[in-house]
Amino acid sequence: MPSLFNVKAVALAALLLSGAVHAQTYGKPQVVVPPSNFKGVHGLAVDNQGRLLAGSVVGMSITQVDQQSGKGSILVDAPQGQADDIAIGPKGEMAWTSFLQGVVRIRDNDGAPIRVIAKDLPGINSISFDQKTGKLYASQVFLGDALWELDVTGAAAPRLIKKDLGGFNGFEVGPDGWIVAPLWFKGQIVKLNPADGEIKVINSEFKVPAAANYDSKGNIWAIDTKTGELFKINPADGKRSKVAQLATGIDNLALDKQDNIFVSNMVDNGVQQINPSNGSARQITKGGMAAPGGLKLSEDGKTLHVAHLFGLRSVDLASGQLTDVARMHGDAIEYPFAVTLSKDHYVLSSWFTGTVQLLSRKDNSSKAMAHGLAAPMDAVQLPNGTVLALELAAGALTQLSGADLHDKKQVVTGLQGPTQMILGQDGAVYITEMAGRLLRVDTSNWSMRTVAEGLAGPEGLAQTPGGKFIVAEAAKRQLTEVDPANGSKRVIASDLPIGFEAGPGLPPPYLTTGVAVAADGTVYFSADRDNGIYKIKPN
Repeated sequence: MPSLFNVKAVALAALLLSGAVHAQTYGKPQVVVPPSNFKGVHGLAVDNQGRLLAGSVVGMSITQVDQQSGKGSILVDAPQGQADDIAIGPKGEMAWTSFLQGVVRIRDNDGAPIRVIAKDLPGINSISFDQKTGKLYASQVFLGDALWELDVTGAAAPRLIKKDLGGFNGFEVGPDGWIVAPLWFKGQIVKLNPADGEIKVINSEFKVPAAANYDSKGNIWAIDTKTGELFKINPADGKRSKVAQLATGIDNLALDKQDNIFVSNMVDNGVQQINPSNGSARQITKGGMAAPGGLKLSEDGKTLHVAHLFGLRSVDLASGQLTDVARMHGDAIEYPFAVTLSKDHYVLSSWFTGTVQLLSRKDNSSKAMAHGLAAPMDAVQLPNGTVLALELAAGALTQLSGADLHDKKQVVTGLQGPTQMILGQDGAVYITEMAGRLLRVDTSNWSMRTVAEGLAGPEGLAQTPGGKFIVAEAAKRQLTEVDPANGSKRVIASDLPIGFEAGPGLPPPYLTTGVAVAADGTVYFSADRDNGIYKIKPN
């Protein structure tokens, strides 16, 4: 008579052969890093009602922030709300600059329609009203370099005041009608006469000044994004005094009628209130990740590394502790949208700056950076040291080599919206395309074949211990398991906070959803809709 063990074994074998055993199932998403208010916070303003308003370029929104609780509520939603800076006029009107769209918008009050009063100004950055005359000024920085006077009705074309200024960033019109401003690329705080463009230098001691504003007593307050310092400047002699040491990556500041100082930090995704008398800082709101994109697990599975656009941040999965590997404007990195790991390096990619960079995993120093790539979405470093970059605009997989990765060679062409890639367990490169395919590329001869098709906006991918792939189908806001043996697909999680839509003129992947899988089968993913990091565990 057969033993009970043999009976169970035979029954299990029969179930396996018949296909009756169900595939792996997963639990509901669990929070690893909580959601946050912004996708990088930039411009600040306090309106006539005393509301603290914060703008986000990447998030394409203007948020009202409760000064006590830190809770944010959307005042102007995407895509019209894209705001690098916000200005409040003498009649309570609100104007803002849409940096990536090259547009300036205005509305007379909360219930009034939004009007476009200037367009075709790439890199439109800072904006300010003259509170006495109602005149409105805006500057281009990074994607342009000029200062303009704008017609608030939008009827007349912008008047060019001066160009090639050196990065006329967060500025304010003073009581005398002159504009006080930082020159980002020159390390100066200056005054400019908008009537004729005359410039007077006030102070030249800054590394990277980002914003300058007046208080009610006529003092100038200025921040240095490179050093994270807040200074008070005597306008009579230009002497500055350090008031507060903050974190690097601070971007803008605003003062209310009581001279309370508010400072935004794009890296920390937060806003602080600074006491002008003693420099003490109160954190009003802060986010764990700014705009999380690509992510990768360390080899031991204990740490999750996340490219969140304004920096590279690591998550200790046991404690939840966040650690900065590199911060935008404080360290030599270029807006990372994706990260992969090699033995010695973090490999960072930025489609916005056209760069792929190698950071040392030993000391976080920059080892190489390739420029001039055609919207690189992702990159990997092969065991032999060669780097492969996925160029969206070129539809190509490009090999980078040589000193500072300056030698470029396209090894695969004709890709249709390449988005993310990984090195598979078999040593091949696997690539997702916006066209809906998962591809396999043999690195020995660069031959390519389709693993699966019919995917809806596939972005991040990772391979499970069993060899299957987990793909983020951003267009359907779901995670899908793909079997490389036959290309079959199975949804494992749906209705996820992923798939944030790109704004006008931006590449469809925009903020990519990153995916990683641990040795125990736990799936981690970044959420570009609410800026959180989540995991789903196998049952």
